[in-house]
Amino acid sequence: MPAGHLALLLHAHLPFVRHPEHEEFLEEDWLFEAITETYIPLLNVLHRLVRDEVPFKLTMSITPPLCAMLQDELLQSRYLRHLDRTISLAERECYRTRGEPEVQELARFYLDFLRSTRQQFKKEWQRDLLGRFGHFRDAGVLEIIASAATHGLLPLLAQSPEAVRAQVLIGCDAYRDTFGTDPAGFWLPECAYAPGLDRVLQEANVRWFVIDAHGLMFGNPPPRHAIYSPCFTPAGPAVFARDAESSRQVWSAESGYPGDPAYRDFYRDIGFDLAADYVSPESAIRTPRFTGLKYYRITGRGEEKQTYNRAWAEAAANAHAEHFLESRRRQLQKLAGHAFNPIITIPFDAELFGHWWFEGPQFLELFVRKAAAHSNEIVFSAPSEYLAANPTQDVVEPSASSWGDKGYWGVWLDPSNAWIYPHLHEAGRRMTDIARMHACGTTPTNDRMLKQLTRELLLAQSSDWAFLMRSGTATSYATKRTTDHIARFNTLYEQLQSGIIDEGFLSDCESRDNLFAAVNWRRYL
Repeated sequence: MPAGHLALLLHAHLPFVRHPEHEEFLEEDWLFEAITETYIPLLNVLHRLVRDEVPFKLTMSITPPLCAMLQDELLQSRYLRHLDRTISLAERECYRTRGEPEVQELARFYLDFLRSTRQQFKKEWQRDLLGRFGHFRDAGVLEIIASAATHGLLPLLAQSPEAVRAQVLIGCDAYRDTFGTDPAGFWLPECAYAPGLDRVLQEANVRWFVIDAHGLMFGNPPPRHAIYSPCFTPAGPAVFARDAESSRQVWSAESGYPGDPAYRDFYRDIGFDLAADYVSPESAIRTPRFTGLKYYRITGRGEEKQTYNRAWAEAAANAHAEHFLESRRRQLQKLAGHAFNPIITIPFDAELFGHWWFEGPQFLELFVRKAAAHSNEIVFSAPSEYLAANPTQDVVEPSASSWGDKGYWGVWLDPSNAWIYPHLHEAGRRMTDIARMHACGTTPTNDRMLKQLTRELLLAQSSDWAFLMRSGTATSYATKRTTDHIARFNTLYEQLQSGIIDEGFLSDCESRDNLFAAVNWRRYL
């Protein structure tokens, strides 16, 4: 028997950012960068592993806001425009750097990379990235799981229990609409858990979810097998716990792999080094922006930045993949001989691989290939198939927790962002009340109003806005998004209550915030 199992889980999520009222909007670049640097590279990793018949299994959550953006025709067209502009910039860079051979080599690398990305996205895959992920699900190497409707931090919405329930149930509805089947697993936004959430997940027919290690270790009663075996919650769904040791090797700011001096520096981008008229001559946006063209490596602390060397970075990725494998082997060897089949659950934000850590997809592929050579010791498993083969008898009530800083909810409940919650709680109560008023029947126009009320509330509840406020990045945008959604919600609510409906305002809201086309507002009942 193998020494144990590994469950690799990537959480793919971005906030819903779509601004048809503007010809171009800077924050839409978040999606475009992630497509180029994370989602397409990950799909290519899956393709090569399947092509080479490498035995592996990966689990991935793709949140409803991200699914909506990837399927949106406006954003797809804007992404192609973004690619064309970046390709044009890379062509100019090949000429500008002709007297710097090392830098010009990187410019040519980026040009080839971007042209290949465009060819795949438009010609080969017909803009359908979700279809490509579904292809690998159908091939049996990828389990795709659900998440909350707009990544709301569920414990902080609990003053309105119906709002928590709606986030979960509408998230599962969106999964069925996108992938055509029921989800088995569920990604809790920020791994944030509070007692009682298991009952909501049970109502949604969710079979399992993931929390941080301390959420299980401080559970009642303590788990018999620590974090190396799932436990059932009192309501039924099983809980897997994130392995702190393997996460620390990647995430640690002091010793994590992505901080190696050989890797590409994320922050040093020509969009900030060169004039805006040169970088984006076709754009009306003149503020510095990331382009993805980066010529420097992280370099040692206190040293002047040095040119990025692809060969050095590839060697570092190979060494780190080997180290990560040996660490997991030693970890599983220590667990061998016990009367249970251990599993190490290793979740990461998907955008770490490629976007934040450019060499991340290569590291991931190398690790999977190396681990496949030790199949007598390590088996890649999705949590669903592990549960099917390894029924557990432990029942534990997990403790309140998250995978955020200090392990609880302080990142999203802080002096910088706490002001949002009274508004969210009041809107949640209003939504429940007005849904009950129309429960026995409504007109087509009122049904549209109720659906748009649901969209505005869900979007206001996104945990991304509170996170951005606390981190100090895009604070103004996050604040405006929260206040705009609450304002639109309140306007629609008052119109519906009064019976005086401004159809032009409703249509504008529907055009702007157009996700969840058939959203079920009765989830608030």
